[in-house]
Amino acid sequence: MFDPVEKLKEFIRHPSVSTDPKCGDGMKGAQEFIAGLLRSLGFAVEVVATERHPIVFAERGGDPSWPHVVIYGHYDVQPADPLNLWKTPAFEPTIIGNRIYGRGAADNKGPLLTNVAAVAQALEANPKLPLRITFLIEGEEEMGSPSFPKFLERFAPKLRAADFVYLSDTALPNENQVVITAGLRGLALFDVHITGPKGDLHSGLHGGVLRNPIQALAEILATLHTPEGRVNVPGFYDAVLDVHPWEREELKKLGADEKAYAEFLGIDTFYPTPGFSPFESSRFQPTLEFNGIGGGYQGEGTKTVIPSKAFAKISCRLVPNQKSDAIKKMVMDAIRARTPKGVKLEFVDQHKGEAYVVVPPGRSNTPKDQSPVLARAFHATDQAVTEVWGRPPIYLREGGSVPIIADIKRVTGLDSVMFGLFLPEDNLHAPNESFNLDVMKKGIETTRRMLVALSKG
Repeated sequence: MFDPVEKLKEFIRHPSVSTDPKCGDGMKGAQEFIAGLLRSLGFAVEVVATERHPIVFAERGGDPSWPHVVIYGHYDVQPADPLNLWKTPAFEPTIIGNRIYGRGAADNKGPLLTNVAAVAQALEANPKLPLRITFLIEGEEEMGSPSFPKFLERFAPKLRAADFVYLSDTALPNENQVVITAGLRGLALFDVHITGPKGDLHSGLHGGVLRNPIQALAEILATLHTPEGRVNVPGFYDAVLDVHPWEREELKKLGADEKAYAEFLGIDTFYPTPGFSPFESSRFQPTLEFNGIGGGYQGEGTKTVIPSKAFAKISCRLVPNQKSDAIKKMVMDAIRARTPKGVKLEFVDQHKGEAYVVVPPGRSNTPKDQSPVLARAFHATDQAVTEVWGRPPIYLREGGSVPIIADIKRVTGLDSVMFGLFLPEDNLHAPNESFNLDVMKKGIETTRRMLVALSKG
């Protein structure tokens, strides 16, 4: 059995930033590392070429009557910038206390290796474990998984033979409470570009005679929310479904403290969707957010120009029953209608993804045709969490998005058990990302117990 912490150090050292062409060696190194590790465990590994970064597809076969789990993860990471804000080198793993620091430690190399280590321990104890296991590990999750749909169509027959997907790419509220994620929001992303004059202009000579692109953009963006915080786009909420009572009851179990949450965020006022608490709003309601804005001079001091161009980056998080294409069209139509004369509007489409929800067994809205193996997997995970962590998990929707989970469901029919492992303080996508090694240890034991229980039927 390998040392999971030492292997995680090795994994982190590969700068596998999928969006950066300069990180080709790091991407290859990370892919070869995880493929080699699975081969060492006896898996038949296929490295599937794509238009961008390969997908690692590893299989442990067996009797067709055995349960079959697909374990998902990704080996790519976010860029480490800004590097000057890191207290330790981003791609040189450093252990401080019970945490390992480095880009990708929590998203997703640490959680992925947690599940690999659990499989390794289960197979070491019983090499003839009656369980079929497939690893599906991609290298483009952090850039929207553009190659995944083609891969999914090609490998759908093999994946349909499985019973469910298991992954750890979701969150825990704290290191003592496990959350099994029962839903993920969808995504609709695009950029807005506003162009005015053919070039930047002297604001003294030409100010007051034409529409400033920054002003026009600011006016447009200001119309997209009401003063109360609702998205001000006709039809935006039409498809939103009511939340089931059991979901609200599960959220109450979290015992979330608004004051502590505000202190953690460094804010003094919440701004949720009217009628919802901050915790409900971030899980049960759709959003429209501005993720970036620019135009004109950005350097030190002043430069008195009227810029030729301005832009904003917009993302919508969507809840089940909302469709990304329909929402994107609604928002774009609203922006078109509100664009003032004197400027040119252009959209740059970005990636999208649909919302996903799975209902754990025994709830009021559990589908009647739910797979019995999926129900067993939920029960086994629930029992393992209770035994290892000392308390049962909570089943919650999460505000984040993993679009490929909905794609897998659409193409293969497989639902997912999402066992969260990263914490709010892990700083995902930010400087000083880290992973709690105590959580890793308990996560390995939890997944190992789940797999063994599932194999027993």
